[in-house]
Amino acid sequence: MAEPEIPDRFLGGYAEILGEVADTGRRLTRDEVESRRTLGRESAEAGHQLRALVRLHLAETRASWPAARATDAAATDAVLAAVEQAVDAFAEGFERAQRLTVRREEAARREFIDDLLYGRSDLGRLAERATRFGLRLSRAHAVAVAAGPEAYTESDAAPRSVEAALLTRFSGRKILLTTKDGRLVCIAPGSQPDVLRYFAKQAHAATDGGQVAVGRPHRGPGGVVHSYDEALEALDMAERMGLDDPVLYSADLLVYPVLTRDRQAMADLVRSELGPLQQARGGAEPLLETLSVYFDAGCVAAETARRLALSVRALTYRLERIHQLTGSDPSDPIHRYSLQTAVIGARLLDWPAKEL
Repeated sequence: MAEPEIPDRFLGGYAEILGEVADTGRRLTRDEVESRRTLGRESAEAGHQLRALVRLHLAETRASWPAARATDAAATDAVLAAVEQAVDAFAEGFERAQRLTVRREEAARREFIDDLLYGRSDLGRLAERATRFGLRLSRAHAVAVAAGPEAYTESDAAPRSVEAALLTRFSGRKILLTTKDGRLVCIAPGSQPDVLRYFAKQAHAATDGGQVAVGRPHRGPGGVVHSYDEALEALDMAERMGLDDPVLYSADLLVYPVLTRDRQAMADLVRSELGPLQQARGGAEPLLETLSVYFDAGCVAAETARRLALSVRALTYRLERIHQLTGSDPSDPIHRYSLQTAVIGARLLDWPAKEL
């Protein structure tokens, strides 16, 4: 496709300047240099390419070369110096305008992301703005959030490497990558789970083993913030529950919000089932950990002992002690459900570190 024709006004008396320079040997005046910068800025704002503009200046230089001075070495040198000075000032103005445009675009993008992830702004207006960034909010979207050992910004190596990997693999897909509160964030159509799976893989590697949480797909402008909140809740849940899976799916963790929906009821269960463990030597924490590992190991004593670096005999003593204190036998299926639910509640409520 042919490049659009560039109006001659962006030369702004360039030929006349070269003629005067050839006659007098002078350099460009301050006003002439500033006018070149202004023309460069205006041409950038008009959407022209710098390469085409430089080519235009060189073509004008050749067409307007002072024929009477063609063999005059001093005049030739002065004209070439003027060409260099003029093109340099023009390019400076052009690049300044481009940098300002980039900063404005980035500010608009950041404002949009903040409004999108915090659920601010009018939803209709938000949907309109989203098309500028490649999102159609009338459709379902899902959000993945990656947390690493440090806080990240978009200019850091980790986000840039993840972005490069996704753009290489999913060129043309409607994906938005950013950082928020030090975490990496990926927003993708809910119909394309492969994008978020790949993001999770790349983000886990780029953040040196950081954990990634994926929210469920939700439709509409409010769907993105809903999915984002789910991903954040999953990361928070993983920290409280000691879940070390590299990738967490909020759909797999729905039981935990259900268990804590009635916080007072859960606190009563924890106090009733596990409160007596505080009477043990060393407090409740060692026995609480024993129960947690025992349930995670499928109530298999040998595997539990291995994970706790205990002998099976020592583990058996701990389980018996728990039975004595609480009146509930961890190995009894009838008691097991209440105990396990109470252990999950204790982790969610950060008991016994916090009083209930």
